[in-house]
Amino acid sequence: MIKILHAADFHMDSPFYSLPPEKSARRRREQRELLDRLASAAEDVDLVLLAGDLFDSEASYWETTETLKRVFSAIKAHIFIAPGNHDYYTARSPYAFMDLPANVHLFKTSQLRSVELPELNARVWGAGFTAAGSEALLKSFTVRASDLTEIMVLHGDIAANSRYNAISEADIARTGLDYLALGHVHTFSGIKKAGDTFYAYPGCLEGRGFDETGPKGFIKGTVDKHAADLSFVPIAQREYRVIEADLTGESDIVEAAKRAVGDGYPRDIVRLILKGETDAEPDLQAVSDALSDRFFHLTVKSELRRRRPLWEGAGEDTLTGMFLADLKAKYDESRDAESRELLELAARFGISALEGREEWRP
Repeated sequence: MIKILHAADFHMDSPFYSLPPEKSARRRREQRELLDRLASAAEDVDLVLLAGDLFDSEASYWETTETLKRVFSAIKAHIFIAPGNHDYYTARSPYAFMDLPANVHLFKTSQLRSVELPELNARVWGAGFTAAGSEALLKSFTVRASDLTEIMVLHGDIAANSRYNAISEADIARTGLDYLALGHVHTFSGIKKAGDTFYAYPGCLEGRGFDETGPKGFIKGTVDKHAADLSFVPIAQREYRVIEADLTGESDIVEAAKRAVGDGYPRDIVRLILKGETDAEPDLQAVSDALSDRFFHLTVKSELRRRRPLWEGAGEDTLTGMFLADLKAKYDESRDAESRELLELAARFGISALEGREEWRP
C-alpha cells in the first residue's frame, strides 16, 4: 500500500478583494501558515500529489515562494505538482524562479509523462497546463498492463466541452489507473470510481469567498493496485458562512439579530442575511457594528420586507385587491371570533400565494 496526501487549489496570494486591506494581508499570511500544517500532515506519507493552482496568478510574493521551498524541503515524501489554469507553467511563472528540492517533480509540459518509483512499485503520471486553458489530455490515454500501482495527478474539469482539460468518466474508466488525483473543483467530491479507477477532487484548502463555504481540506489515505482507502481531512483555519436570520415581527432589529447569531463564529467570514417581515426599517450599519466582534469579518444584507397591514390594498384594481375586498367584507360582517381568525389566516395565505411569496406569518 502507498500512503498518499492529495491536495489542490491553494490559490496562494489571492487578493481577497471582499475584505479590507489589513484583513486581506492577514489571510495571505495565514495561507502561508497553512503550508506548515500541511507538511505536518504529510510526515507519514510516501507521495504528496498537488493537483494545480498552488498560486492564484503569476503575481506571487517572495515570502510565498520561499515558504513553499522551505515546506517542500521539510517533507520527506516524493512531491508531484501538476500546474493548473491559474499557475500554468511558463518562463514567467513562479515555478520558473524556484529552486525546487530534489524530492519535487514538476510537470512542466502538457504531454502526459510518468516517473517510476521502484521502491514503491508505483508509477506516477502527470501533465501541466502551459496556458490558461488546456485541451482534453485523457481522451486517448491508457496505461499498459503492469504490476505497478498506477497513479496520476492532473488539473482538469469533469465537464463536457470545458476549456480546462475536459474529462469524462468514460475517459477515467479507460485509463487503467488505480488513482487519479484531480484539481480544479473547489469542493470535496467524495471518493469516486469509474471502471476500476478511483478518483477525487479534494477541493480548495481555504475558502476565498461565499461561493466556497464549508469545511476545506485535503485527501489522505492509502492507494494500492485496484484499491483505495481515502478520507477527507479538514484543515482550513477559517470558513466562509452564510447565516439567515428570520426577523419577522421583531421591533428591535439589532437585538433580534444578536439573538439569531448567538456567540457567532469568531474565526470565520460571515454574511448575515436578514429575512422576513417587520415594521422597522433596518439599520444595517447598526447591526454590523453590534455584531462585528463575533466574527473575523461580517457583512450584513437585508432581504426584509415591510410588514403590510393585513387589509391594505383591499379594493385595489388588482386580483389581490379583489380577493382582499371579498374576504374583508365577510370579516366585517362576522361577529364570531373564530371565523374572523380563520378569515385573517385565509387572507395571509391568499396574499402569499397570489404574490408568489413565502407564507405570511401572523
